[in-house]
Amino acid sequence: MSTLYLLHKPYRMLSQFTDSQGRATLAEVIRAPGVYAAGRLDFDSEGLLLLSDDGGLIHRIAHPKHKQPKTYWVQLEGHITDEAIRALKVGITLKDGPTLPAKARRIAPPAIAERDPPIDPKRHPLTSWLELTISEGRNRQVRRMTAHVGFPTLRLIRAAIGPWQLGDLATGEWRKETLHAPRPDNAKQPRAMPKKAKPKNAKPKSAKPKSALPKGSDTNKARAAKAAPKRSAKSRGPKK
Repeated sequence: MSTLYLLHKPYRMLSQFTDSQGRATLAEVIRAPGVYAAGRLDFDSEGLLLLSDDGGLIHRIAHPKHKQPKTYWVQLEGHITDEAIRALKVGITLKDGPTLPAKARRIAPPAIAERDPPIDPKRHPLTSWLELTISEGRNRQVRRMTAHVGFPTLRLIRAAIGPWQLGDLATGEWRKETLHAPRPDNAKQPRAMPKKAKPKNAKPKSAKPKSALPKGSDTNKARAAKAAPKRSAKSRGPKK
């Protein structure tokens, strides 16, 4: 059984509990002993961040080999085109290699509080919203992907990690879930000891061992004579 914390990380907050430079940290919004973030969310990104005190659970959520899909709501500069959306779906080539195909669709502005500070409408008069789901975890990948297709990211909100949703959590709020973690795949199961197989032509054991001497041998005759009852003198006939 493990405990998982779902936090709506605010804008311009580190995904850690301490900072030597005086920047905002998770210690300002959540107080739970021994918890660590499962993965990270950039300083200038918002939305869902998962935390736990279970190292195994953190590994299963954050490690790239498990490929937990992550969904983002992205406010873009300009009105994104159908061509750009198709390119994101197929996959594009960044400096560190091609991206995997993603899920991408145009959406209406999500029902979420305005960012603090807000995006300046004078500097960015035309914006649009995109929902993007990826299964990779490269550094600032979403921002680089949208910039590559010609629509820079202005605001980035993570809405889901695998089955966990941001839901109606307000900025800085969190909720706790209790999970019944599955048994590890590599756990060893006890094995029953195999029974010894009997030879196909095995003969049943006799109560007394038989003589190894051939039938009719002198030794066997002597044993038979010794075991036979002795005749009395009367039963014997007169000597001739």
